[in-house]
Amino acid sequence: MINGLLDLPWWGLILVTLALTHITIACVTIFLHRHQAHRALELHPLASHFCRFWLWLTTGMVTKEWVSIHRKHHAKCELPEDPHSPRIFGIHKVLWQGAELYRAEAANPDTLDKFGHGTPNDALERWLYARYPGWGIALCFGLDVLLFGVYGITIWAVQMAWIPFWAAGVINGLGHYWGYRNFETADASTNLVPFGLLIGGEELHNNHHAYPSSARLSNRPWELDIGWVYIRLLELLGFAQVRRIAPKIRIHPELKPIDLATVQAVVRNRVHILALYGRSVVLPVFRHEWKNLAPAERHLLKGVKKLLVREDIALDEATRQTLRQTLSLNTKLEIVYRFKEELKLLWANSSVTYETRIQSLRDWCKRAEETHIQALQDFALLLRGYSLQSA
Repeated sequence: MINGLLDLPWWGLILVTLALTHITIACVTIFLHRHQAHRALELHPLASHFCRFWLWLTTGMVTKEWVSIHRKHHAKCELPEDPHSPRIFGIHKVLWQGAELYRAEAANPDTLDKFGHGTPNDALERWLYARYPGWGIALCFGLDVLLFGVYGITIWAVQMAWIPFWAAGVINGLGHYWGYRNFETADASTNLVPFGLLIGGEELHNNHHAYPSSARLSNRPWELDIGWVYIRLLELLGFAQVRRIAPKIRIHPELKPIDLATVQAVVRNRVHILALYGRSVVLPVFRHEWKNLAPAERHLLKGVKKLLVREDIALDEATRQTLRQTLSLNTKLEIVYRFKEELKLLWANSSVTYETRIQSLRDWCKRAEETHIQALQDFALLLRGYSLQSA
């Protein structure tokens, strides 16, 4: 039959295509990404094997290869060794040829040996899924044609292009190029949109890079991670167990002495602290100073605005010199930038004792409160009440 065994109308074919590709996305984000690559949750063997089978059927991806490449991306993010950084390869290359970059890195045995530990290695993986990935793709083609007739060829083509475009292209490409940032990570990761529906929550890529081992990718109240919804449903059914989620912070309105809990919260949430400092101190002071500058001075200041806030921009000596010269023209901006760099020293040296860090943060807050820069004073008071939220 030309329409296949199911003989669906046109709108039914569209819905089926969206459903099938969404299951694939869910398997990638829940099984490959959050479970296998980052161990943020445990999956029941039945759920785990369903994902393995479905991905073999609809993508031909090998678990060890995907996990290895993703782990290497985190370990070498935005460096020349990064398998798919837009800063290294260019946004056009990663967006449209992300699958080629994936295949090239998958052929690197050093990557698989170093980053592929802990992935499935049972008989099915060795003798079927990893050994014959093309068989799954061929079986998928046959099933699509059997069920949907000639339209099944189009459905199959969409299935084959779905992950290479949305995951390898959009997330790896645009997710390090365009969007908004909740956290000042040392990489260029961004959140594409606050509603992670189409790509299973992977749209919230900056949140993920801030807390890679979190099973939940949403962080703000208005953000939605559909993958997290599925994980919670699996957990209720006994098919999943969440191991880690990103910490929640609490800012006490009352003043309290800076203690071990304060420093631990600041160090653990440093990507949030840096973003908060940028929004609460650097940008307000920048806007205030901007109003009082002559046009020529504004031009100079505009060139360093991003350098004052973003943590992912590498400063070579020429850029540092430009930044120093510009800041020398504005005392307040020089002060808030210097205080930001001094705050980063709190977690820069892992060998420093917590007693030393407590005293350093106390001294930092005391000096910040003495600057007479209102935004900096307010931030110092905020830090005094910064803590982890109790479960």
